[in-house]
Amino acid sequence: MTDMSGLTLPIVNVVANTLPEGWEQAVLRTWREGAQIATQYDKEGDPLSRDAIAVIVVRNPFAEPRIHKAIPCGLVELEMYRLEVVDGIHDHWVNPEAGKWEYTYHERLFAYTAPKIHRSQESEWVTLEPIDQIDYVVRALCEAPHTRRAQAIIWKPWEDAGISDPACLQRMWFRIFGDELVMNIHIRSNDAFKAAFMNMYGFTDLQRVVAEQVSERLGREIHVGQYTHFADSFHIYGSYFDEFKRFLETLEKRSFEERTYRTDEVSDILDEAREQIARSLEEEKRTGRKGL
Repeated sequence: MTDMSGLTLPIVNVVANTLPEGWEQAVLRTWREGAQIATQYDKEGDPLSRDAIAVIVVRNPFAEPRIHKAIPCGLVELEMYRLEVVDGIHDHWVNPEAGKWEYTYHERLFAYTAPKIHRSQESEWVTLEPIDQIDYVVRALCEAPHTRRAQAIIWKPWEDAGISDPACLQRMWFRIFGDELVMNIHIRSNDAFKAAFMNMYGFTDLQRVVAEQVSERLGREIHVGQYTHFADSFHIYGSYFDEFKRFLETLEKRSFEERTYRTDEVSDILDEAREQIARSLEEEKRTGRKGL
């Protein structure tokens, strides 16, 4: 067994069958084993954060139960995040010149733009040409399911270096083993308590979309397989330790079944959430102000 004592930044390595199980175990271990370190968001008097490198492996991302009740957001917010990642419902909000968002993950994955320089004898000009990286991933997997080249990136060094809210997700990597699509995601900074579960939930739904598109093109069923979540900094902020301790109390008082949802248990709520989100999007188009 490898001796990890004395590591500057501890490594939290979790292997679980379901999303709620993997997230919960990783958060608990970060709380117990994480290094104490300041962050750029601390206010005077905030305790030091707990921080670790995290490697969270979920064997079956769509096994039930799939949703943890103790996530800080509600089901409407969870569904909205999934729709942002998979369907790009807030891509129209990307407009940093107008004080809006710098990016969305969907926009970077489905319409990644890089400057392209054009030259003629008389002039030089630059265009931005969108690249659908997910379409490339699907095509690459169909051509060679075992390829190691099916990946999509997020970071744009010419845009992201120095901005106030740079992208946390950095890369997605896909490969087919037998009839299963595995996906690894690499994230530089991940709020373990308030963001990580939403990320895992949304990213695995994109994994489902890729598996379905590959299945359609290959003419055989490709299932969603192993999901691995790599985080360089998996952290619990000191600013919300009191809230987090209430989360810990919940884990002590309730069984795993009592603190999770099966998808079918909340299907009606999720349907209503989608209707509410649709109304909010219509309002955004009408007023130009962001809704939910």
